[in-house]
Amino acid sequence: MVFAMYEPDKRKMRRFDLQLPAKLFWTGENKKQESIELVTHNICAGGIYLMTNSPLPEGTEVKIDVTLQTDRAHESMRRLSILDVSGHVVRTNHHGMAICFARKYKILQQYIKDF
Repeated sequence: MVFAMYEPDKRKMRRFDLQLPAKLFWTGENKKQESIELVTHNICAGGIYLMTNSPLPEGTEVKIDVTLQTDRAHESMRRLSILDVSGHVVRTNHHGMAICFARKYKILQQYIKDF
C-alpha cells in the first residue's frame, strides 16, 4: 500500500493568483533609473511574484506600482487604483522573480482621460 504525503503550504500569508499590470522601477548601472512593465503571477500582503524572462539580481531594491482596479469616473475619464510599494528581490528563476514588500505602502487614485 502506498500513501501520498501532503505537505501543507507553509506560507504565512494567503496568496492570490491575480494577473495585474505592474510597473517596476529600480536604479540600474551608472545610477540610471530603469523601469519595465510586467504582469503579476500572484500577490499577497508580504510580496509579489512577477513574470519575466529577465529577472533582476537578488537583493535589488525596487519600487512597484500595481494597478488594482480600473473603473469609469465618468464618460471621458477612467479611474485607476494603484498600489505603490517598495521592496527587494528575494528569489529568481527562469520564469520570474519574487519581491518582498517593505512595510510602507500607499494606495493612490489616478485619473486618465479617454480620447
